[in-house]
This record gives sequence, C-alpha cells and structure tokens, in this order.
Amino acid sequence: MGIESIIILILVGAIAGWLAGQIVKGYGFGLVGNIAVGIIGAFIASWLLPRIGISIGSGIIAAIIHATIGAVILLALLKLVRRA
Repeated sequence: MGIESIIILILVGAIAGWLAGQIVKGYGFGLVGNIAVGIIGAFIASWLLPRIGISIGSGIIAAIIHATIGAVILLALLKLVRRA
C-alpha cells in the first residue's frame, strides 16, 4: 500500500466519519475518532452490503457513501450499547 492509498483511506474515513456523526446526532468522536469510525465503517459496509445484494459502484464518491453507510451502522450499534 502506497502513501497515496493511505492518504485517500484517511480522507475517505474522515469524511465518512463526519457524515455519520451528522446523521446519527450526538455521536461525534473528534477528528481522529471520526477517521477511525469511518475506516471501521468501510470494513463493515464492505462485508455487509454485498451479502444483502447492494452494489453502490466504484470511485471516490461511492467509497465515501459506502464507508458512511457502514459508519452509521457502527454508530447506531454504539448508541444501542451505550443505552444498555
């Protein structure tokens, strides 16, 4: 993995984490936390979405949407766990 790929991964993670924090109100974790949530969300979405038959496409915008969906799922699960 080259330095460009790592930078793109971090940028996509940051954008996706920020968007997920905006969608799921009250669950922003700061810059580093949002990047982590976005990256973990991308892994969740890359595992879950193909299993349920959803294909978003390719490109940077699709990667951001993909990671955002996974990050929203992650934040919703964290919200449920914190309530319990």
